[in-house]
Amino acid sequence: MSGGDTAAHVVEDFYGVVQILSDGTVVRGDEAALQPPATYPDVPGVEWKDVVYHAAHGLRTRVYRPASSAAGSGKLPVLVYFHGGGYCVGSFAKPMFHTFCLRAAAELPALVLSVQYRLAPEHRLPAAIEDGAEFLSWLRAQAELSATGGAEPWLAESADFPRTFVSGVSAGANLAHHVTVQVASGQLAVRPLRVAGYVLLSAFFGSAERTVAETEPPADVSLTVDMSDQLWHMSLPVGASRDHAVANPFGPDSPSLTAVDLPPALVVVPGSDVLRDHVRGYAARLKDMGKTVEVVEFEGEQHGFSVLQPFGEAANELMRVLTRSVYTGHSD
Repeated sequence: MSGGDTAAHVVEDFYGVVQILSDGTVVRGDEAALQPPATYPDVPGVEWKDVVYHAAHGLRTRVYRPASSAAGSGKLPVLVYFHGGGYCVGSFAKPMFHTFCLRAAAELPALVLSVQYRLAPEHRLPAAIEDGAEFLSWLRAQAELSATGGAEPWLAESADFPRTFVSGVSAGANLAHHVTVQVASGQLAVRPLRVAGYVLLSAFFGSAERTVAETEPPADVSLTVDMSDQLWHMSLPVGASRDHAVANPFGPDSPSLTAVDLPPALVVVPGSDVLRDHVRGYAARLKDMGKTVEVVEFEGEQHGFSVLQPFGEAANELMRVLTRSVYTGHSD
């Protein structure tokens, strides 16, 4: 038999960074093709370390805390953070996500837990959401252990578990929505931990039907419609459309949120984002259901601005918004 007819070939290519071959193999390239490496200023006064939360999958969380909290300066709110990357690329250790978490730990201040999760297409959805739920189960166990001994020391010393906020950027914001719904609907038990609020930054939502911002995209976008479509195609179950419940929280197969007692939400909408109408629509639907939702728009900013320009003026304003929400707006 001739080997030339059966050799695996590329059937899907995302900028050379993720390639799917005809035999199902996934080949990964350098993510610098999507965004050149950048050097960010250091954020003094924050210590961090990696802790395994799921040994079987080799998954870790990066724990950040202000160095001052090590001296017993009181408990801090907990900010769970899921990185972005369309469920297909990115890492909790990538410099732009790392830098955002350093800033959040220092400036809110908070104990920040940046969560690694499995990526598609090797692990198609809902694998990442299952990992997010596993992480919250691990965090619940840490809350229980902190009262009796045996918890991870930084969490035992610094975490105010009843003030836990679930957040994320882009796909991480989508993930944050889904695990928060699991908690609020009783599918995922987290007591004595309490999710006091959730924060969606440049959320990655979609639908089979196009929005105005998708058909008439703003200029100079960081995420194009084609990129968004391809990321969903590579991450959703094979054959699923963008109306799949993960992509579209209000799609035909999505569970109703009407009776779900969601915690207060902070929804951040970049103005120059092809997904802005999806995010605005998400917030509007929740408000119509009587949920507590604060929407903050950043005119002219791109999808993922909080990590693409982590020291820009918009990111500075976002830190002020987050501080207010964590310490006042979501604390009741």
